[in-house]
Amino acid sequence: METIPSIRVENLTRQFGGLTAIQNVSFTVNRGEIVGFLGPNGAGKSTTMRILSGIMPATSGSAWVSGVAVAQDPHLVKQRIGYMPENNPLPDDMRVIEYLRFRARLKGVSGRKLRDTVQEVMETCDLARTARRKIIGTLSKGFRQRVGIADALLGKPEVIIMDEPTIGLDPHQIQGIRKLIDNLRGRLTVVLSSHILPEIERSCDRVIIINRGRIVASGTSDSLRQEFLPGNRFELQVAGSERSVTDALKAKGFEVEILQRETREDNTLNLTVRLEGNGELGPQLISALNDASDCTLRSLAPRVPNLEEIFLAATKRSWEETIENSTAKPIAIAKT
Repeated sequence: METIPSIRVENLTRQFGGLTAIQNVSFTVNRGEIVGFLGPNGAGKSTTMRILSGIMPATSGSAWVSGVAVAQDPHLVKQRIGYMPENNPLPDDMRVIEYLRFRARLKGVSGRKLRDTVQEVMETCDLARTARRKIIGTLSKGFRQRVGIADALLGKPEVIIMDEPTIGLDPHQIQGIRKLIDNLRGRLTVVLSSHILPEIERSCDRVIIINRGRIVASGTSDSLRQEFLPGNRFELQVAGSERSVTDALKAKGFEVEILQRETREDNTLNLTVRLEGNGELGPQLISALNDASDCTLRSLAPRVPNLEEIFLAATKRSWEETIENSTAKPIAIAKT
């Protein structure tokens, strides 16, 4: 029996008058996955999340949450989704426990289950001991975000959508939210939108990148590295010229590309190089440079491109493809 994905989106389009926020967006999120939804400002991230949450209708296309069509039954979809918006609207004059009890009642939690449900989400979000009786207006930004996540968890939703959950937080607060999200892994399906790419890379099983209202990449960090930044990268420190390094490597059969270069105060070079080849290239690289007479290898380390570099490469490719297809009618992008 085929498992129904938590989220399925097919050819989703949303227009605001003459502006197109998203166009033909399609993707799936499987049960228990933590997926990062990335894109520049105005790319269509928040629009897509609002449509999935039943807050905003699509112009065309279809979306399902746990097998329920969003357009046909948005009320049922809202019961299955916990949504935390970017600007988390919390009442400053209520205590944490009062607010969460109020929100639980709005979500249909019965009187008998109310106490246990609120206690459970407060413990999950580390609010039970330190913040349950505090007035929300006195809380730090990090604890306000925890209250927002606790709110999203009320009613036992199957899917949690968080729009910029770590925005404005300091490193310690970000680490706390990361641990909280990790605790949800496998229990719930989580979709995260964030500009803090290292956090997405640490927390998410898979990444979806949107640019100019279109999905431009989807996959694990490793698969996206192979797609957008293929080859093996190394950081070298050498005494000698850049030409001597490339000549030495080419003499050993390497196809080499210098990606970055920096001259140090002692006139040695820091180089980032990309090589094509299979197997353990590090020892081969060391051997090739040690055999060279006009350069000396000081240090060598493999370099794995991070998610920020993947993101920039994916969005750059989409811009280049847009320019190549410039004969088509341009799409105006609405700010989301």
